[in-house]
Amino acid sequence: MDKRRFVSQTNGNLYIANVEASDKGNYSCFVSSPSITKSVFSKFIPLIPIPERTTKPYPADIVVQFKDIYALMGQNVTLECFALGNPVPDIRWRKVLEPMPSTAEISTSGAVLKIFNIQLEDEGIYECEAENIRGKDKHQARIYVQAFPEWVEHINDTEVDIGSDLYWPCIATGKPIPTIRWLKNGYAYHKGELRLYDVTFENAGMYQCIAENTYGAIYANAELKILALAPTFEMNPMKKKILAAKGGRVIIECKPKAAPKPKFSWSKGTEWLVNSSRILIWEDGSLEINNITRNDGGVYTCFAENNRGKANSTGTLVITDPTRIILAPINADITVGENATMQCAASFDPALDLTFVWSFNGYVIDFNKENIHYQRNFMLDANGELLIRNAQLKHAGRYTCTAQTIVDNSSASADLVVRGPPGPPGGLRIEDIRATSVALTWSRGSDNHSPISKYTIQTRTILSDDWKDAKTDPPIIEGNMEAARAVDLIPWMEYEFRVVATNTLGIGEPSLPSNRIKTDGAAPNVAPSDVGGGGGSNRELTITWAPLSREYHYGNNFGYIVAFKPFDGEEWKKVTVTNPDTGRYVHKDETMSPSTAFQVKVKAFNNKGDGPYSLIAVINSAQDAPSEAPTEVGVKVLSSSEISVHWKHVLEKIVESYQIRYWAAHDKEAAAHRVQVTSQEYSARLENLLPDTQYFVEVGACNSAGCGPPSDVIETFTRKAPPSQPPRIISSVRSGSRYIITWDHVVALSNESTVTGYKVLYRPDGQHDGKLYSTHKHSIEVPIPRDGEYVVEVRAHSDGGDGVVSQVKISGTSTLSSSFLGLLLPALGILVYLEF
Repeated sequence: MDKRRFVSQTNGNLYIANVEASDKGNYSCFVSSPSITKSVFSKFIPLIPIPERTTKPYPADIVVQFKDIYALMGQNVTLECFALGNPVPDIRWRKVLEPMPSTAEISTSGAVLKIFNIQLEDEGIYECEAENIRGKDKHQARIYVQAFPEWVEHINDTEVDIGSDLYWPCIATGKPIPTIRWLKNGYAYHKGELRLYDVTFENAGMYQCIAENTYGAIYANAELKILALAPTFEMNPMKKKILAAKGGRVIIECKPKAAPKPKFSWSKGTEWLVNSSRILIWEDGSLEINNITRNDGGVYTCFAENNRGKANSTGTLVITDPTRIILAPINADITVGENATMQCAASFDPALDLTFVWSFNGYVIDFNKENIHYQRNFMLDANGELLIRNAQLKHAGRYTCTAQTIVDNSSASADLVVRGPPGPPGGLRIEDIRATSVALTWSRGSDNHSPISKYTIQTRTILSDDWKDAKTDPPIIEGNMEAARAVDLIPWMEYEFRVVATNTLGIGEPSLPSNRIKTDGAAPNVAPSDVGGGGGSNRELTITWAPLSREYHYGNNFGYIVAFKPFDGEEWKKVTVTNPDTGRYVHKDETMSPSTAFQVKVKAFNNKGDGPYSLIAVINSAQDAPSEAPTEVGVKVLSSSEISVHWKHVLEKIVESYQIRYWAAHDKEAAAHRVQVTSQEYSARLENLLPDTQYFVEVGACNSAGCGPPSDVIETFTRKAPPSQPPRIISSVRSGSRYIITWDHVVALSNESTVTGYKVLYRPDGQHDGKLYSTHKHSIEVPIPRDGEYVVEVRAHSDGGDGVVSQVKISGTSTLSSSFLGLLLPALGILVYLEF
């Protein structure tokens, strides 16, 4: 399937948007099922295109349309939409008045919209639009998203007192909204919400709440127990000892287990208590005593009684001295970075433990986390003094000291004022944007208790990440101002602005940066520098300058105007260079004489106008290439991979360098290698050549205009390659104060240079330099190392160069065998080799 052909999975039809001659043929429908392993083909249907109708254009016509659909939340939904038309219509999808679901995918052809894991919020009207140059067609239908029931709140096992009321919530969500029905002990019991009044034992049982809609049902089960018992304090007796502070308030709890709810009464000793201005018996049985005195101490008994019995419980009330702040913190006024002390001392009952808690603006201070700025003084008893070190602006506020025991507490507060540099200004706006200035307005920030003395405007451009102070009008922005103008800005430059306030205590935090703006354009006012040039190829005038940086472009369509004329000429020739980053222009003229003096100047321009010309510079046009060829060219073969070329200089003064071209006989001359040397050189070394190969060499004189005629071609041959086999070291024998190193003779192959001798390098291990020996023998004597190890490297030498190296390590450490043999062998006159 593609944009022109579509197979509907809804009705099985094949649709062709516009029939082409190539569509002629017999068509068969292939049907398969994912659930069974069977497939079938239909009979073939012939298609014969009508020529005159296949080329006729006609508007888009939607023939595959989707219908309103109901989908269950979490399912995948597929919508099909295909249109006939010539040209083939483009198909677009949208959700009317809402964004498309995030899980929606549109097929490559555009004919199929799939919504995966559809959710309730994906419900709505979906539109398919087909369009070609002849017209458009639209189709809309709605997707309804339904949902299986889901619990919001369900029932759990519950115990209630006999005679009480019960509301048992059972709430579910879904679409359509689920209905609620109840079963009790397996039988239908109720519909909707369940409320029971004045419950009895008959209400006890197993309940089932069922929430259901057209897509299914969910169930919740719970047991309802009805409690009926005489009051008992076995599970929750009164506290044996209750502490209360003199002048304070106490609540003595009385919570027996009882059903139905009991009636409560209290006694102190033998005295029955009744409600008064100081004493109150709560509905849940608790006893409240206010404005406690010493006389309130004693034994208190709570009595509970219902229709099933009675019970009581007793506790003792002990009166303690009250906790009082005797040295309260006082207000303080400091500067950023200074220390502040908040005093706090308290009196309390000596039988109790006292704890001090400090809070800042209502939040308790954690001294473990805030130990950098907050410290406590633990040296004094009953003293909770707070030290604030290196105070910052954030530490200004209300500090509260709370002295507390397990019985009561007392608090006192004080305010700390921290003076510092101003806070950031706000509400920065940029207005009246011009080429070199803008107007700024802002709102005053916090002065942090020290009057603002001035404001500074800072700027940042796309050329740098650094903020810089801007010139302003007025030059000094007083602290009572909230508007100013930034001046001397760069035209056509992107800027950000911010404002910084200052007072006597320092420079404050900057405002948030403004939105980025671009100043208006202006004609350039800076001329290019370093105008010069000269040289180049024959019949060329090369003019160079230092391109102006972006900050001096001042506008769109930036470029350069290059003007030049012969030194004695009258009329300037002007050329426009539109690349703003270039600093070079080459003028070609076949009639131009070589080495002719020209006056040149350059200026910048943009869409706002031209800038000033640079200072006039005098340069020369390109000189001619040399006309002579080097003579007396010779070649000296150095090895299998190197040759030396020498020549005699040409007499022309315009030579700047010499170029040596060389190529192997089996290569084409066009693939020649080149080596360039200065005009002071008389020779050059050619390296990395192939061994035993014929080469051709020529030399030419060159300057900036090119190279002159080459010399005669010289033919030469490189030598055969050096021996490829390394010498095989067969012994290393210590003899007295020397070592004798012996090796096998290296025999060169037929395509290798004959061995003419050997090179031996004697060096300390780990170093590259040492003493080099040459010999025609197959052995050599070297001194014993005085300390450490030495390496002896041996390689064959030939006309083609040096061969592969072999090496052996020797040391000055004495061994029995080497010392003994070194003394014995000379005396016996016997030659002995030790194999390695």
